[in-house]
Amino acid sequence: MGLTDQPQAPATPVFKVIVAGDGGVGKTSLIRRYCSGKFQESRVMTIGVDFQTQVVEINKKPVKLSIWDIAGQERFGSFRASFYRGAKAVALVYDVTDPVSLTSLPNWHTEIARVVPGVRFLVVGNKVDLERQVPKEKVIAWTRSNSLPYLETSAKTGQGVRLFFEGLARLALTTQS
Repeated sequence: MGLTDQPQAPATPVFKVIVAGDGGVGKTSLIRRYCSGKFQESRVMTIGVDFQTQVVEINKKPVKLSIWDIAGQERFGSFRASFYRGAKAVALVYDVTDPVSLTSLPNWHTEIARVVPGVRFLVVGNKVDLERQVPKEKVIAWTRSNSLPYLETSAKTGQGVRLFFEGLARLALTTQS
């Protein structure tokens, strides 16, 4: 039996996923918490885009996520669209202590859906370890009206972070052709 006759293990699928939302909502902190297990108190603004890869196990099978952290500041808006192409799932992140970050979600949703029609979205309320300023009922109403799944996280404590990235992986798997 030659080398080419060896059975090949199936390749681990790789999915591009986007984490988007206004600046300061904790996107980078969530990604760092998931990928390194650590929370960093200091905040350095993402310039343009950053990405990391992480393997998630779904139904006892590995799925590799290429996680794209999109800068939320308006000054980066002109070139963000180019980073959305090829995404299989998107997390729209807002800060539960910042009502403005929630009101921005429809704009993020529209901007991304225009570039990647049919992409699946997940809405994430971050910073639940702090005092909530956005009524949960308000975000639930918006997510239900748009048929979007919703969950809450804290990058600081780790609450919900694993479920968040597993949810993105599951959404990405549902768009697999």
